[in-house]
Amino acid sequence: MSDDLKILIVASDPHIRETVRDLLRPKGFQVHIAADGTEALRCCEQDPLDLVLTTLTMPRMGGRELLSRVKERFPEVFVVLLTGDSATGLALREADHQGAFDGILKPFDQQGLFALIDRVAQQKRFWAKNIYPLGDRRKTYRFENIIGKTPQMLEIFHRIQDVASADIPVLITGESGTGKELVANAIHYTSSRKTGPYIKLNCASLSDGLIESELFGHEKGAFTTAIAQKKGRFELAHGGSLFLDEIGEMPLQMQAKLLRVLDDGNFERVGGTKTLHGDVRTICATNKDIDEEVKGKRIREDLFYRINAASIHLPPLRDRADDIVLLTNYFAYLYAQKNNRTVKGLSKASYRVLMAYSWPGNVRELSHVVEQAVVFCKAEKITPECLPEYIKKPSQPREFSLRLYSRSLPLAESTLIRKVLEETNWNLVQAAKELDIARGTLYSKMKKYRIEKPY
Repeated sequence: MSDDLKILIVASDPHIRETVRDLLRPKGFQVHIAADGTEALRCCEQDPLDLVLTTLTMPRMGGRELLSRVKERFPEVFVVLLTGDSATGLALREADHQGAFDGILKPFDQQGLFALIDRVAQQKRFWAKNIYPLGDRRKTYRFENIIGKTPQMLEIFHRIQDVASADIPVLITGESGTGKELVANAIHYTSSRKTGPYIKLNCASLSDGLIESELFGHEKGAFTTAIAQKKGRFELAHGGSLFLDEIGEMPLQMQAKLLRVLDDGNFERVGGTKTLHGDVRTICATNKDIDEEVKGKRIREDLFYRINAASIHLPPLRDRADDIVLLTNYFAYLYAQKNNRTVKGLSKASYRVLMAYSWPGNVRELSHVVEQAVVFCKAEKITPECLPEYIKKPSQPREFSLRLYSRSLPLAESTLIRKVLEETNWNLVQAAKELDIARGTLYSKMKKYRIEKPY
């Protein structure tokens, strides 16, 4: 159970320190003690820790300030509050806003304490697995980039580990912005194919005529613009993984061709006669209701069964609201570092605003909102004034009028898309949300109607 966890117990009462220490040491944990927050910070600097268990009321530096300092300087360290005062509920909610992992009441329930520490150990095990084995790529794809402490997310972490160890096709479902690509990355880079190529294709970003060439390649002269031979994504992914994003947008005719290739790995380039073979693991993703797409015959049933040997469903952010604060703190720290800002967190009022919003754009939308707030924040803490107006007043509908000079449906659609893009300052995530379409669908329609952001 210990996983060699290093735990620091922080309390001014020596009885509390010794009681908790005596509970933990027989379980194999490396336990340190400190009498207040100042001493605790020195311990953090001297020896890398995994978990800090701290009381709230202490001389020199209390538990709330210690929590804030630890999350600022040692974001990888988990902090759990030990409290038993009459304001327990309020204290824990406030601390959660600052990034505490959890809280536990005094006197301690031993089973509850061990269960909580076991959750920390599980999270640390996942976070310890670097998705890329070497080099700077570690900074980009790690389990740390899939953030969550809710039971739903811990179950997803387990499922990623399970499917990564098996060489089978995986289907990832969930609304736009829930992190499907991050999960696909994690599956590939923890699988036996991690040293092989990892090739991606967004099925919604290509026209019907181009997708076959992009997927399987073409020979020189296969069509007018084919001035040279080109390898397709399936061929490039030989020995590795192919991530097909927005698989629900693939035309039915192309679905039939893909199915034949997935059955035996054999294919021909467009305009070619030579049969090639690719050893490829497919990871597919869609934001659509897959069962409804199959019933509506927009996705072939036989292809669905072929790509769905294992499935992972990502819940929307509104269904794991307990992760909003954790994600917000993570993004605030990340973007403060990236943009050379001194922001050290959010005000309580800002957290209340974020928690009250429904996040139709999910984690991606939250990430964009926090980055914008960090950039425009002039103080150490982000206040509601730094947040977008539509976040603070989610109940107010955005209204605008369209003037159409033709009854042409394509013209009406392109005009609406351009208008929404202008209204959202060309924020593609927000525009797709207001248009109620997938982000990839918005990309393909912008390409279809040649809509480009003016410079």
